[in-house]
Amino acid sequence: MSENPSELLEALDLTEYEEDALETLLILGKTSAPDLSEASGIPKARIYGVLDELADAGYIKIIPGRPKMYQPKPPAKILDRAIETRRQSFETYQHELEEIRNEFIETLGPIYESASSDVSPTEKLFYVVDVGDPSEEETRSLYRDAANQIDIITKSFEYLDSVEPTLTQAVDDGCTIRILFLHPKHLSTTNQQIQREIVDHIHNSYPSIETRFSNNLLPWRGTIADPSMDYDQGSAIFLVEEKNIPLHKRQAAVTDNGSFVAGLERYFDLTWTYESTETYPS
Repeated sequence: MSENPSELLEALDLTEYEEDALETLLILGKTSAPDLSEASGIPKARIYGVLDELADAGYIKIIPGRPKMYQPKPPAKILDRAIETRRQSFETYQHELEEIRNEFIETLGPIYESASSDVSPTEKLFYVVDVGDPSEEETRSLYRDAANQIDIITKSFEYLDSVEPTLTQAVDDGCTIRILFLHPKHLSTTNQQIQREIVDHIHNSYPSIETRFSNNLLPWRGTIADPSMDYDQGSAIFLVEEKNIPLHKRQAAVTDNGSFVAGLERYFDLTWTYESTETYPS
């Protein structure tokens, strides 16, 4: 919590003189304009205009007399008035936009549609992201949005640490999850150990997740979420295997094209059913 009144008063979007005047009034209480000018350092030629602005904003009250006196309102009322002023301003802005809604859409809609029609078929099919943080964030997004099913195809799921909290939430939400690992005979000794530790962790921590091991090399890896053989839903991220290209130089493709996702899922199902081993190879 801040103990500096000036920092708190910045939230009211006042001018520098208005902020100084209000802070000084809160310290002094009821006072005259000349006394406030002297205490705050605000020029006498400006002090009355500043006080009128604060009064119009509802933050202080003017007490008639000779001389006229000025008194701050309680902090709670100042905040309430600031909120009400901002609400009224937003409602006015909203009303102004609603009045031009039809004209806005009718005028700009065709311009947008014309530009969008230039998008290539490839761009409509998928877009690419760099492998690493961007691809892992896309993977987490798939986990978060999945309603029923998540299928993962991977070498050893070495990126589990970065996506596990989101994967855990998908498990808790009742998603059916299957992970197709690459058979360890295709991995280096180091990667075999990494895979074994991750598989053991999944079996111990997530008994509902099914795992299998592909007998053959996998041409791609990635995640498929909520696929449909009706070709009308689903999303996926996938990375094509490229020999001799460092992982940090690769890109992953992201798609929500239902037909494309169904094709990826068909490959997953065929490999899972006919070309994989259920138990961890010894």
